[in-house]
Amino acid sequence: MTSIRTRLTIAWTAAFLVTLAVFSLFLLVVRREVMRRELQARVQAEADLAVRAIDVARKTGMEPVRALVDPLAGPSIGQRMSSFLSLLEGYILVQDSTGYDIYASPSVRALSASDRDRFSSTARVARPDRASRTVLMRADQVLLATREVPLSENARYRVYAALSTRGITFLPPDAFSTVVQYLPFLPFLVLVAAMFAWVIAGRAFRPVDRIIDQVEAITDGRSLHRRLALGSSDDELARLSATLNAFIERLETSFGALRRFTADASHELKTPLAVMRADIERAMSPVASSDEQAMALEEALQQVKRMADLVDSLLTLARADEGRFEVYREPIELGPLAAEVVETARLLAEEAGLDVEAPVIDNAEVLGDVTRLRQLFLNLVTNAIKYTPRGGTVTLALERGETDVHFTVRDTGIGIAAADLPYIFDRFWRADRVRSRASERGGFGLGLAISQWIAQAHSGTLEVQSRLGRGSTFTVTLPLAGHPGSGMTGEFHSVVNTLPPLDDPQANANPALIRS
Repeated sequence: MTSIRTRLTIAWTAAFLVTLAVFSLFLLVVRREVMRRELQARVQAEADLAVRAIDVARKTGMEPVRALVDPLAGPSIGQRMSSFLSLLEGYILVQDSTGYDIYASPSVRALSASDRDRFSSTARVARPDRASRTVLMRADQVLLATREVPLSENARYRVYAALSTRGITFLPPDAFSTVVQYLPFLPFLVLVAAMFAWVIAGRAFRPVDRIIDQVEAITDGRSLHRRLALGSSDDELARLSATLNAFIERLETSFGALRRFTADASHELKTPLAVMRADIERAMSPVASSDEQAMALEEALQQVKRMADLVDSLLTLARADEGRFEVYREPIELGPLAAEVVETARLLAEEAGLDVEAPVIDNAEVLGDVTRLRQLFLNLVTNAIKYTPRGGTVTLALERGETDVHFTVRDTGIGIAAADLPYIFDRFWRADRVRSRASERGGFGLGLAISQWIAQAHSGTLEVQSRLGRGSTFTVTLPLAGHPGSGMTGEFHSVVNTLPPLDDPQANANPALIRS
């Protein structure tokens, strides 16, 4: 396979030769047109000379026409004037007012009868103007110019001058010999053109070679911190380098997220697996009593349930990343759903020693998946209860606007530091890792990531406001049914999620979704 530089060299050389051929053809066409115009000028000059000679002779008293003895032969031009007109080049014909030929040049007299009739008939119908006409005869093809010499009110001479067009050729007479003479120089010309093309293509592709070398140096995830050097010019290669840098930056972010995800998932699975192993070994011990075996198996079952929840959450996010998770959207009333969530929140809060308030519960219709929206609301509620100390308050509200509806969960808990806000939607992230792992209801750090995906899958947003030590406020905004952004209208719809992966930094740290 030839390189791009070689293909460009061949293409440029071929284009040069084609351009040279077209230019040569253009020159030949221009040459022919110039020769035709020159011939037209000569024809007009010939006609003007004949007219001027006849007019001068008439005005000086030297009448150029004399009558013959035989009146049937018609008038004839004088011998002196005839000698002068015979010096003119080409075909010259002079006729009187009656159409008799009073002078015909030797070229006209030498024509055959048919060609002379064709020349005379064309001359008679030609108008006396500055235009030239082409007369096609068997023996020749000529350009004809017509003039008139007024003698009196009713009498005048007509002068016809014509020149042959044989000299107007597309190729010069010695074109073939000239081409043969200079043909040995053609390979040298092609070689010079190819050399220039090769050098120019090499200089043009030199920055591309540098980009290739720099990209080849970035061969694994450990070298993704490197960036391509940007040139000072704002050309296509500089834009390519900038695009590649942005691509490498996204790769670096994705690799980092993948490493963190792998480490966090391994850590989350390591503890329950260790506990399960210990419980199973204790249950299999021959000295263990029936009660001890039952307790060990019960603890192992709890760890299995914990791992099943983790795997289910990871599977949900993985399907969302690949766009294979279907969200079934249908018109639903959020009022009853919010009331159900409030009742569940009060049950959970009673055990945690918290108060749950719901001052505003408006009703609103949205297009959504009731199961996923319930999961979204409960994730926010359990998160608020988890991080709110005893005696605190969790406030839920569902407020309808003109085009959208807002579900708000506000708590008086520990809050989130401003430095941690950009990361709260990252997977396995927790505001207080020590507290989360020690808590009986400690999660995996996947709830907010799933909640954000559910909100985005319903064409909505999930926003957070928080201050350390003063609590947090999570707000879900969903478009009302029938308004722009709400999706399709109808009885039942299946919409496939096509959102960007939640590991994308643009999805995890979108300024429009996070306010500090």
